[in-house]
Amino acid sequence: MKITELLDRATEPLISYEIIPPKRGSSAGQIMAVVEELMAFEPPFIDVTSHSAEAHYEERPDGTWRRHVKRKRPGTIGICAAIKGRFGIETVPHLLCHGFTRGETEDALIELNYLGINNVMALHGDDTGFQKTLPPGKTVNESAIDLVTQIDDMNRGHYLEDLIDPDPTDFCVGVAGYPEKHYQAPNLTWDILYLKRKLDAGAHYITTQMFFNNKHYFDFVDRCQEVGIEAPIIPGLKILTTKRQLQVLPSRFHVEIPEALAAEVEAAKPEHAVDIGVEWARAQSEELMAAGVPCIHFYIMQRAEVVRRVIEPLRKMA
Repeated sequence: MKITELLDRATEPLISYEIIPPKRGSSAGQIMAVVEELMAFEPPFIDVTSHSAEAHYEERPDGTWRRHVKRKRPGTIGICAAIKGRFGIETVPHLLCHGFTRGETEDALIELNYLGINNVMALHGDDTGFQKTLPPGKTVNESAIDLVTQIDDMNRGHYLEDLIDPDPTDFCVGVAGYPEKHYQAPNLTWDILYLKRKLDAGAHYITTQMFFNNKHYFDFVDRCQEVGIEAPIIPGLKILTTKRQLQVLPSRFHVEIPEALAAEVEAAKPEHAVDIGVEWARAQSEELMAAGVPCIHFYIMQRAEVVRRVIEPLRKMA
């Protein structure tokens, strides 16, 4: 079932999750255990992140530098297929522009179509320092709009090569929204108009970057509606669990930590930071649910025990 269909049929706000594949060479058993724990809360769908190759440099004894390239977290498609097959819930693999050719993207989409996975999240992807060397005739998607356009082309039966009687795909496409503005955008108005272009290119719904102040989300939704965006906008939440995240999250994700939250975490003992984060996320979630959001999307990565503390009271509220 498509994500938009799940949202349309829901009689109360849904709760979904995002996890990260294990590191290269690790077992997928840990991720399956996380999903197993989440199944008690009947998740409608689970996102699985994707990661392009990363480049790093090593200095040789002679003073020259050697470049190493590898993918640290492969297996997104396989994990999505395993979760859907074992637990019978929809999965949303993330597709990236950065680090992949359009041919590789088409191959991935064909494979997902064969597997019956018809929901994808189209993202630009982070700069990992890896620049793919393109063989003659190969191209890349320079932006998320380009990636959405490629998926939409396949939904209309248009592939990179001329095929005899090709079957169109039927992907439901999600894209990212940034309530506090993407860090590369010159201003929020520009960023929202860019988001509208992704929807005009064929995207169907929006999941936001994490935020810790619900006002950012509500203002963002209002501004999206003002420019004609009618697609569902799913709020994304992250539970703060450590003092270190007071610096890491703003630096890594370009989000604001509210003064009240930061002050309470800073004043607490390190082991109590998670308790404060859980209560903050629970209050955020209750306000969002009362406002009638279509779904709340938790960025949990590889830990389910903390989000359980937030979700259990929410189920009673619903």
